[in-house]
Amino acid sequence: MNAEQKQVLYQEAEKELISITEGETNVTALMATISCILAQKFDYYFWTGFYIVDPARENELVVGPYQGTLGCLRIPFGRGVCGTAAATLKTQVVEDVHAFPGHIACDSRSNSEIVVPVLNAQGQLIAVLDVDSVETGSFDHTDRIALETLMQRIFAQ
Repeated sequence: MNAEQKQVLYQEAEKELISITEGETNVTALMATISCILAQKFDYYFWTGFYIVDPARENELVVGPYQGTLGCLRIPFGRGVCGTAAATLKTQVVEDVHAFPGHIACDSRSNSEIVVPVLNAQGQLIAVLDVDSVETGSFDHTDRIALETLMQRIFAQ
């Protein structure tokens, strides 16, 4: 899928999500809805969901709402793609997860991944959005910008 096609789908998804989630403040409901809409909208999304910062365990993510096969239950900050995004607060776009140092293989069919930190209105990390694909090189600058923008519009307001 080319960048132009992706942009059209992301614009549709954002419009739909903003409409559906307007006024909703429950984080679980927001994450479940985002996971569902994105997973249905994008054919190359294999696993779509959130890992939430666990308030009871310092520097650890716990699986949240998602669409796809079984996810890892817990991921320490700094470990794997999700943990790296959480520790650095920077989006991770990984062309080939098997070449990523310390990659955690929750499902061996996953070959590329994008992980976007999710910050609240106070700028605190509350979760990461994790999207995996069975294809190598599925995610690019278009995905990064669209997903970062969407997370900001929904969670940092």
